[in-house]
Amino acid sequence: MSADTHALDWSAGTWLNPPERADSAGDALLVEPRGGSDFWRRTSYGFVHDDGSALLAPFPVDSAVEVSFRLDYTAQFDQAGVLVRVDERRWTKAGVEVSDGQPQVGAVVTDERSDWSVAPVPEWSGRDVTVRISRAGDALTVRARADAEPWRLVRVAPLDPEAEAAAGPYCCSPSRGGLVVRFTGWRRGPADAALHPEG
Repeated sequence: MSADTHALDWSAGTWLNPPERADSAGDALLVEPRGGSDFWRRTSYGFVHDDGSALLAPFPVDSAVEVSFRLDYTAQFDQAGVLVRVDERRWTKAGVEVSDGQPQVGAVVTDERSDWSVAPVPEWSGRDVTVRISRAGDALTVRARADAEPWRLVRVAPLDPEAEAAAGPYCCSPSRGGLVVRFTGWRRGPADAALHPEG
């Protein structure tokens, strides 16, 4: 990843669906999304939800965004990470969501209909997780890690290079109210130079 990544202030973003509350705590941002909130379109469940809370800033081609947060939530479908949004029908969310009793790193890619991919990461519980999305050409490359461990490739997804997109931290709480996510960082930098490391 590039060493040119720099921190963004929380004030750099605009809220999509403002949360119940968002409070600064030192350098962190504590966000309580609305109970029952989510991002999803149709597939398998049949419903459309577009009411999760996301703090978004412009996300041009050839840039990357990173969001860090504390993985200390445990209720079914609690989730936090990065949302990349073109409009209500075209978006990608990536992060850690609790499903079937354990945290799962994954992504939902939506173009009229949502899909979902996950992998269990119980060893990430109680740690700082960072999700990185790099936008280059016609693709989003999603990576994630806990603390300073090596990056894991989570997903490669399509995104029209002509599309105007915004990206930033998001969280949802589909099954309850009262979730509070501690976001600990928001950074911007150049896109990754390659999909796979050399060597």
